[in-house]
Parts: sequence; C-alpha cells; structure tokens
Amino acid sequence: MATAVAHPDTPAQTATQLPGRRFDHLFFSGMALLMLVTIFVGFAATYYLAGVFHAPLPSLIIHLHGAVFSCWVLLLLTQTSLVSAGRVDIHRRLGIAGFVLACLMVVLGVLAATDSLVREAGAVRRDPKSFYIIPLTDMLVFATLVFFAFRNRFNAAAHKRLILIATTGLMIAAIARWPWAFVHRQNPRAALVCYFYLLILVAYDVWSTHKVHRATLWGSAFLVFVYQIRLPLGKTDAWLAFAGWVQALVR
Repeated sequence: MATAVAHPDTPAQTATQLPGRRFDHLFFSGMALLMLVTIFVGFAATYYLAGVFHAPLPSLIIHLHGAVFSCWVLLLLTQTSLVSAGRVDIHRRLGIAGFVLACLMVVLGVLAATDSLVREAGAVRRDPKSFYIIPLTDMLVFATLVFFAFRNRFNAAAHKRLILIATTGLMIAAIARWPWAFVHRQNPRAALVCYFYLLILVAYDVWSTHKVHRATLWGSAFLVFVYQIRLPLGKTDAWLAFAGWVQALVR
C-alpha cells in the first residue's frame, strides 16, 4: 500500500522540483546583456569607439539606422531589468514606445539596405543585388516576430521569447563584423553563430520546464527557415531583377 500511495505523488513532486519561471529574470536579463556585448564588439571599431555620430559612416540614413538599432538593444536591457525589479507597470508603458521604435527600425532598416544597394556596398565578394536580400529578410523576420510578440504582450512567457528571437535576428550584422576571420564578412557562418543564441533559449526551456515553449519552437523555426532559403533566393533571376529595379528607381 505504501508503494501504491507513493507512485501518484511522484509526478507532482517532480513538477515542483522543476525551476519553472523562477530564474526567468536572470536568464532574459543575461541574454539581453550578452546581445549588447555582441553588438558592441561588432560595431566598436566602426561606430561606437569611432565617436557614434562622429563616426565616418557613408550617409545620414546609416547614422540614424545605427542610433535607432542601438536604442532597441538598450531598451531590451532596460525592459528585462524592470521586470526583474518588479516594475511591470513601467515595463508595459515602455512597451508601447518599444513597439513604435520597432516600426521605425523596420523602416530605417529597409532604407539603410537600399542606400547600401545604391552605393553597391554589399558584402565582400558578393553581388550587391544578391546581398540586398539579407538585410530585407532580417527586417521581415524582425517585423513578424515583434508583431506576434506585441499580440502576445499579456502572455509573458511567449512575449519575452518572441522578443528575444526577434533581437537574435539582428545579431548577424554585428557578428559578421567581429574581428575574427571565422565570421568576419562571412554571413553564412555568422548565421550559424546566431543559431547558438536560439540553442541557449531552447536549453533554458528544457532545463526550466522539461519542454520547449511553443513560441521558442515556431519563432526559432521561422528565423532558421528564412535564413536558409534567402541566399539561394538572392541568386535567382527574379530577385536580381527586383533589386536592379529598386537600384534604378532610387538612383
């Protein structure tokens, strides 16, 4: 009888032993800080340590692009810190400003990508028209994930995971500028490093709840899918014709 009574209790005991959401504030704050360091290392030489607005960037739109994207990462760190401090009220008010900032980022991201296309300043050894698909799909991934994060703003677990994955999609530009040969100007390899951030999130989900959250699953799958198909699509005649049309139109 003692054995029979112990078995029903076992699942409940196991569940209560799981970390659950107790460490979410530490994990998401830590990830935000890691992303801040990632971006700083990537753009330190050409932007942050070069004087920010005094940095020798090629156009005003690139300056605005850099400033607004930097504000996003700082806002992410601020938002995770507010939740950790229990100031969810301020977090929610700032969230509206964050959504507006995200919309501005998408607009500036497309304008900056088009500016680089017109200047033919794509990645080294890559056709600027073919490269144009990379920043545009970065904005597609970011905009889609932020939209669903905003829709799920009252579902804390899904919301913060989607925001984290959306920001992960912005890391590739910084990682491709790290001063190490393995990833420097190597976008496919930089994408692989981005996947590492997703794996950290998956590992945290499994450790904390013994399952991967569905927002982690579909958000990560969407990012990886777009990353994997965009390079072949960027070499197609249809895409090259589209990029050429944009280039001619803006000029």
